Amino acid sequence: MNPHPFRAAIESGELDNIGNLFVENAVLKSPVAHRPYHGRGVIAAIIAAVASVLEGFRFEKELTGGGDHALMFNATVAGLRIQGCDFVHTREDGLIDEITVMVRPLRAATVFAERMGAAIEASGLVGKTPAHQRLPHPSRSASDEC
Repeated sequence: MNPHPFRAAIESGELDNIGNLFVENAVLKSPVAHRPYHGRGVIAAIIAAVASVLEGFRFEKELTGGGDHALMFNATVAGLRIQGCDFVHTREDGLIDEITVMVRPLRAATVFAERMGAAIEASGLVGKTPAHQRLPHPSRSASDEC
């Protein structure tokens, strides 16, 4: 079985065109934000930020059923092991219209959220997205964004 194109792109490190795997109005449900992100450009920028935050990222398992895929991964963040799963829905035309990410354990997820906030802010994406799509600032709790 060939890996899902999203997995293949991440594993190859070729992220410049990763947005092309998504429909224009794709949705990303993040483990560190209360509201989903919309749009392939925003999602591509978030994926690039994730690549800069997580170390030793590797997919361990891929489960597939029709247009639904679960891509289980391991990585480290600030020396902490983080485990997660990308739940990817692919339309019949092969484009991703929704991705939901879950991570554990809580300590690593908290550090991941802080590092992602800093990476998004440093990338300049914070000022270019609507407020409801921004990651929480590292100095505020996620509940401040509701």
